[in-house]
Parts: sequence; structure tokens; C-alpha cells
Amino acid sequence: MNQDRRDRLGDAAVSVLAEAGGRGLTHRAVDAAAGVPPGTAKNYFPSRDALLRAVAERCLEQYRELAGALASAGPPPSDRAGLAALLAGLLRNVAGPGRPRMAAYLELQAEAGRRPWLAGLLDPFGAADFALYGRLLADAGLPSGPGRARTLTLALHGAIPHLLAGSPATLAAAGLDDLDGFARDLLDHVCGEGAS
Repeated sequence: MNQDRRDRLGDAAVSVLAEAGGRGLTHRAVDAAAGVPPGTAKNYFPSRDALLRAVAERCLEQYRELAGALASAGPPPSDRAGLAALLAGLLRNVAGPGRPRMAAYLELQAEAGRRPWLAGLLDPFGAADFALYGRLLADAGLPSGPGRARTLTLALHGAIPHLLAGSPATLAAAGLDDLDGFARDLLDHVCGEGAS
């Protein structure tokens, strides 16, 4: 099968899931979003589970690309201010160019509650975030350890649905209307104010 077309269909499926939710993810909708003849998506992904797997695989590829871009951007932040800037940038990505991937990922997590095979596919990537944020804390010279890594990771993950919804009053109540301030405050709460 044509890999370029498969990738195009996968990207279209991510967009459909992000925009229309789980009930809107159909072969017909993916064909329309990809601009291909009817039945094309079904040829590549013959079942709904295969379509969900394609979305998960594309989301995970995009996650790897983002992680690779961060790794190649230079050394990890070596202080509190640098880490706060990195976290704020990641949250801006969620609300901006990474929005379709993150919206689709949240839909996949809901589907994973009903499909153990999908939970197994997503699990290593969700778990990897805890180790990643633990390393980032340590690299920045901040107090780290599993508890702090969990708190930081869960706070960031918890912010994502609010950023995607974009409701102004909720964003203000959560401090997410100022992502730089949110990231600084989060590190203060996780590591202690002014701790280095």
C-alpha cells in the first residue's frame, strides 16, 4: 500500500477525531477530510478498531516528533526560569499547533477505557511523561523525585482539557490565561518557592 496515502489518511483521521469526536470518526468522514475517493480509508483501515489504531499511531508519531524537536533544540533547561519557559511553550503548543493531536489523544483515552488493546498502545507514552518531567526537574537543579514528577505531570495533563476548551472564565480561574505565570507558579508549588 502507498505509505504517503496511508499517512495522509492517518492525519485526516486525527483531524476528524479531534473535530468530531469518537462518534464522528467514520471511514466516510476520513475519506472526505483526506480528499480521497469514497472507500479509500476502508481499504487501508478495514475496521473501526483499525481506524482508531491509525489515529493512535499518528498521534504517537507526532508525540515522538515533538520530543525529538525538544531534544535537538539543545541541552535541557538548567535552571528554574528555563524550565518554566519550556513548560509554558509546551502548553502554548497544546493550545495552538498541537491542538488537533491533543484533542484526538483525549478522545483516544476515552476510547481506551472501553478497548484494552488501545490502552496498551497508549500506556507507554503516558507513563513516559512522568520520567521525562522528573528528568527535567533534576536537570534544572530543582528538587525532584517521583512524587514531584507525578505532581508536575498530572498538573500539566490536567491543564490540557481546559486549554482545549478555551473557556475564558475557567482559564482565568486556573491561571491558564497567563501560561508563563502558570508555569512559574506550578514549579513554585511542586518544588517550593525559590527552591533551586
